[in-house]
Amino acid sequence: MFENAEIQPEELPAVDAVTWQDMDAKFLRRQLTESGIGFFFTVIGISSLHTILNVAFADANMDIRLGWLWLIPLFLGPLLFAWPVASVRRKGYAIRERDIIYKSGIFWQTVTAIPFNRIQHVEKSSTPLDRRFQLASLQIYTAGGSGGDLKIHGLPAKTAEKLRQFVLEKIGASVEQA
Repeated sequence: MFENAEIQPEELPAVDAVTWQDMDAKFLRRQLTESGIGFFFTVIGISSLHTILNVAFADANMDIRLGWLWLIPLFLGPLLFAWPVASVRRKGYAIRERDIIYKSGIFWQTVTAIPFNRIQHVEKSSTPLDRRFQLASLQIYTAGGSGGDLKIHGLPAKTAEKLRQFVLEKIGASVEQA
């Protein structure tokens, strides 16, 4: 006989009881490197724009003044380097008996829990910058999802592969039990 017993809010498991795994320290260095690259290309772009416009309008005796554009890296720079520091500290994941949980967000904290019995596919990927820092991302696809439902960035490459194998074993076991 089917039963659907009511659960009181006091009886729910506490989310703060989860032991979160922090992101690898190399992930912060990777994020800061990416910010540095972005900052470098912003400065190069502003310099190039200034030079190109002054050369293009040299015949018209026009002096193009774009000094105000240098305010962009002045204000953007600190933000580009502060954001990864704050962001990486707020990310974490946890593996439990029946699900995997991921948290992220600076202003709006998001916690996503995906039960193993809903997972269809797991994928490990890495960008060239990730490989430089020996990191990888794990993307988890669930039944009925149109894309990856959960992507955990900044895992050590070996941990990502172990986690991928663990999830594959878990979903294989749940398929066999069904």
